[in-house]
Amino acid sequence: MENNFVKRAGEILPELIAHRRYFHENAELGTNLPKTVAYVTKELVALGYDPKPCGPCGLVALAGGKKPGKVIIVRGDMDALPITEETGLPFASKTPYMHACGHDMHTAGLLGVAKLLKEHEDEIEGTVKLMFQPDEEGIAGAKKMIDDGLFENPKVDAAIGAHVFAQQEGGIMASFIDAALASSDIFAINITGKGGHGASPETTIDPINVGVHIHLALQAVISREISGLSPAVLTIGRFSAGAMANVIPATAVLEGTIRTFSAEVREKIRTRLVEISSSIAETFGATAEVVWKSGCPPLYNEPNLVREINGYLQDLLTPEKAIIVETKHMGSEDFAYVSEIVPTSFIGVYAKKADWDFTSHHTSMVDFDESVLVNQAAGLAYAAICWLKNNK
Repeated sequence: MENNFVKRAGEILPELIAHRRYFHENAELGTNLPKTVAYVTKELVALGYDPKPCGPCGLVALAGGKKPGKVIIVRGDMDALPITEETGLPFASKTPYMHACGHDMHTAGLLGVAKLLKEHEDEIEGTVKLMFQPDEEGIAGAKKMIDDGLFENPKVDAAIGAHVFAQQEGGIMASFIDAALASSDIFAINITGKGGHGASPETTIDPINVGVHIHLALQAVISREISGLSPAVLTIGRFSAGAMANVIPATAVLEGTIRTFSAEVREKIRTRLVEISSSIAETFGATAEVVWKSGCPPLYNEPNLVREINGYLQDLLTPEKAIIVETKHMGSEDFAYVSEIVPTSFIGVYAKKADWDFTSHHTSMVDFDESVLVNQAAGLAYAAICWLKNNK
């Protein structure tokens, strides 16, 4: 059965590449994915599935179910980024957006999983729930699908997800273990002072001055209040205030992000950010309101599930092509919401293009090795079938 999955995935690779290039050319954002969802729906129906909407622009399709057993999710995300593509590829995006994080690969790969599962449906001892997710970049899509009943009808017992990585090549499937991807909190600090003429600062309450002091004080949270054994990041990425050189504005805004692997550390930094912002603003006679825009917990990979899934991948792809990595990444994934509810295994697929210099995600020049779709589709389909067979 192992060789058949890889062989068959190789045979359908041209189809998977065609899927990927359609999604790439027609990149869409967030929960506004009409073309993507229509395409995925059409392909699933053609394969014999009955896809159902779940959350805004999400889809769920069930494979198996002919035999009793447990239920495992296999997930692919569908949304792009607000980036104008500059790769010059013949299938470059025709929209103002770009699949600069590889979600086009994920969606195409999951369609490959769907095809392989349908061809092996009589072997599925339980059910595979295919999760086509919107709005991963907004760190919101998985939670919205969960809120709309993702884990019910049928009830889910475990989950697998995958993400391509442009930094390493070879089609290796690298299983993360424990807390491997950081939590994410996106925030804004809205400072209100008193505006006035730049020649008379004594008649104003300068929100820029307040913002500078808040920014400097926040840097000490990481360096002086968090243990060096607990990785954490607090970054201010935007500081906006004023419109003229000789006018002190009435307001200023700082926006940033918090990343960590610990729920306790995450809560401590969030608390201190509010306390520091409010107290410094008060010191200068201003006010500061912290607004939490979005966030997700760390993505936790249950070690027993990780080792089991990795064993199936090694059987399929060889030990050299299926590894477990203990590396942590400060990047975040809203699949973390899934990992809070059921045992989860999240897998990196090494997809760097040979001789391709642009290997940073979220940039206008990144691209991926499409041949890894073979291992991605075969590996996820085979692992799901094996897990169901051995966890009845």
